Amino acid sequence: MFERMREDIRSVFHRDPAARNAVEVLTCYPGLHAVWVHRVAHWLWVRDWKLLARLLSHTSRWITGIEIHPGARIGRRFFIDHGFGIVIGETAEIGDDVTIYQGVTLGGTSWNKGKRHPTLEDGVVVGAGAKVLGPFTVGAGAKIGSNAVVTKAVPAGATAVGIPGRIIVKSDDEQEARRKAMAEKIGFDAYGVGQDMPDPVAKAIGQLLDHVQAVEERMDGMCKALTELGSDYCAKKLPELREEDFAEVKQSGERG
Repeated sequence: MFERMREDIRSVFHRDPAARNAVEVLTCYPGLHAVWVHRVAHWLWVRDWKLLARLLSHTSRWITGIEIHPGARIGRRFFIDHGFGIVIGETAEIGDDVTIYQGVTLGGTSWNKGKRHPTLEDGVVVGAGAKVLGPFTVGAGAKIGSNAVVTKAVPAGATAVGIPGRIIVKSDDEQEARRKAMAEKIGFDAYGVGQDMPDPVAKAIGQLLDHVQAVEERMDGMCKALTELGSDYCAKKLPELREEDFAEVKQSGERG
């Protein structure tokens, strides 16, 4: 038991840069308290001490603002960050190394007594305010975007965003590398170009960078052809893009 508790504390340090020391984690992380109380409540639940289990989980809800039904099955190193307003239903199943943020609901869409809540496999991350509703599986390593409403299965490693939740297709690593190189070349801090930020603005920025790269490749080909014809047109340098010209853009991005 104590080894599991130490494991939980270490997982907080791995996933929350705000954690400073073990005493702070032990006393100031309601998500950790809710998980520990749930383990006791679940132990009582599976041994048919149903009322006592419910009373214990209800007390935990009152203290932490996190509601976990004692029937829910939770794996190792489950991390609840901030936590207030989280609801986890009776038949929910959570794997190892899962992270969820405040306002998340793992709920059901029917009144049937059987399996009616989602299953989160290992390494899933659920953003703040997301609603994952129904008896389906969110695959290992998948991400649910903040405020998304997901009612269908999410493949392993995928990202679901929006209302209703839709799967974002990831770009390949080679394309991401090209985009990053182009962003650095033109002096732009493309905060939303990476795979971890699959929002419409990020998509638009990525497409613009692809377009700029295509234009540059075409210009290089034209210059090569002109040089072979004896023209010195391409000897002219393009205007230099200075980092200070983009300082305001970067600062506004950081403030956002």
